[in-house]
Amino acid sequence: MNYAKFVGWGRYLPSLVVRNKDLVRFVDTTDDWILSRTGIKERRYSHVSTGEMGWLSAERALACAGMLASDLDVIVLGSTTPNEVCPNTASAIKNKLRANSAAAIDLNSACTSWLYGVAMISDMIKAGSIETGMVIGAERLSLGLDWNKRESCCLFGDGAGAVILTKSHTELGFIASRISCVPDSREFLAIPKWGIQPAVHTNDLHLSMNFDGAAIFKRAVKSMSLDCQFVLDRAGLTIADVDIFIPHQANIRIINAVGSKLGIDPSKTVVTIDKFGNTSAASIPISLCEALKGDVIKGGDTILIASFGAGLSCGAALLKWGTSTKNTVDTHFSIPPFQGDVRDLLADSFSYHGINYN
Repeated sequence: MNYAKFVGWGRYLPSLVVRNKDLVRFVDTTDDWILSRTGIKERRYSHVSTGEMGWLSAERALACAGMLASDLDVIVLGSTTPNEVCPNTASAIKNKLRANSAAAIDLNSACTSWLYGVAMISDMIKAGSIETGMVIGAERLSLGLDWNKRESCCLFGDGAGAVILTKSHTELGFIASRISCVPDSREFLAIPKWGIQPAVHTNDLHLSMNFDGAAIFKRAVKSMSLDCQFVLDRAGLTIADVDIFIPHQANIRIINAVGSKLGIDPSKTVVTIDKFGNTSAASIPISLCEALKGDVIKGGDTILIASFGAGLSCGAALLKWGTSTKNTVDTHFSIPPFQGDVRDLLADSFSYHGINYN
C-alpha cells in the first residue's frame, strides 16, 4: 500500500513586524484589548505578493527535501488572496520554480486550504496517480483588511509555508483525515461581493470583512472538536496517543477551548498566534516549521492537526511523522526586506478606508 510521507518543509515570514502598539496608531483599539481577546502580540505584513511568498517557501521546502523542482508532479497553492483569479497563482509559482512537469492548482477553502490540499495530494499519492506533490499555504491578508473594524483587522497577518509529500511504503503522513463544512454559516465570516459580481460594473464594491466573532467561536470549537474525534476514531487512537497538537492559529481562546474539549495536555499544543497572528491558509505550515525549528517534533510523533475557516469550512488530520526533524533550510534565493514602516506599506489601503495614521 502507498502512503504519502512529508519529506520537505519551508516557510517565508515577511520582514515587517507590526506590533499591537503600531496598530493603535491607526485602529481604534489598545494593546490590552487585542491581546486579551486574541492572544496576538504582533504579526507580519508583506510588501510582496502571495505568489512571491509562496515561491520562496517552496524553494526552502525543496532544499529541505534535497529535491529538484523537476521532481514535482503537482503543486497546490491554498490561498484566499491569490495574485489574481485567472490565471491561477500556482502556475506563477510553478514557472518561477521551473517545475516544468508539474500541474498547478489553486485551492480556496479559506483558512482550511492547506489542510484540504494536503488531504487531496495524500490521496492522489495513495491512489498511485502521482508520486510527489507540493502543498503551499500563502496569504497576503493585510491588503484586504478594513481598518475601521477592530474586531477583524487586528487578527490577520501575512506569510507562507510549504510541504513536499512523496510516496512511501511505510505508514507515514496523513493516516486519517476529514474535511467538512458547517451548514448555514457562510455569512458569519465573509468578504461580500469579492468575486465576479454585478458590483464590479456598478462601483458598488467596498472591500470589507463581515466577522461575527461569537458565532464563529461557537461553531469553530464544536466542528474542530468533532472532526478531531472523527480522525482519532478512524485511526483507532485516543487523545492520549497524540504527541503534538497543531491547531489553526485563529484565536487563543478557540485554541484553548478545542484543547480543553478534547482533553489534550496544553504542553502538547503548538501556539504561534502571539508572533504571527492568523495567517489563514499559511497558519498550520508556518506552525509546523516553527515546531520543527524549536525541536518540539520528534521522529515518529503522532501529530493532530485541526483547522476551520470561512464557509465555515473545517477539517482535521492525524499525521504520522517520519525520522527527519531538520529545521527549514535556507537557500540562495531571498526576498529583500521592506524598507519603511506600516504607513509606507499600506498608504493606499489607509486612503481607501479613510484612515488617518497618527
